[in-house]
Amino acid sequence: MRLMNIIFLFGFLFAEQDAAMDIKKSLMSPCCWAGTVYDLDHNPEMEEQIKNFIDQGKSKQEIIDHYVDLYGERILAIPIAKGFNIMVWVAPIIVGLLAIGVLIIYLKSPQTEPESVIFTSSGIPFDDEIERELKELD
Repeated sequence: MRLMNIIFLFGFLFAEQDAAMDIKKSLMSPCCWAGTVYDLDHNPEMEEQIKNFIDQGKSKQEIIDHYVDLYGERILAIPIAKGFNIMVWVAPIIVGLLAIGVLIIYLKSPQTEPESVIFTSSGIPFDDEIERELKELD
């Protein structure tokens, strides 16, 4: 029975850490907006506040909504797919399909052999004299 309690306690602690890590990965760090709270790891006040929210029993969505109310949608690491933000999700797919289409068209187009080059007299003054002097140098 003790073993079950210990396993349950460790499972609960790891679940809290996992929830905190998931929330930290979902929110941008408002101090510099250069990465998530989890990645930058130099926003201890926000990390402590997230831990307190989890200890209070708030859900992930409630915590994220709290920060969206404070900072706006900019705080979200993954933008909500509505309105103009849909372009964030659709544009890479469209560009990828266009690139594949151009590649297929390029590969299916017939490749022509280069024409053989025929040298003719170019009309350069003293051309014969230059050729003769070059042969003498060899």
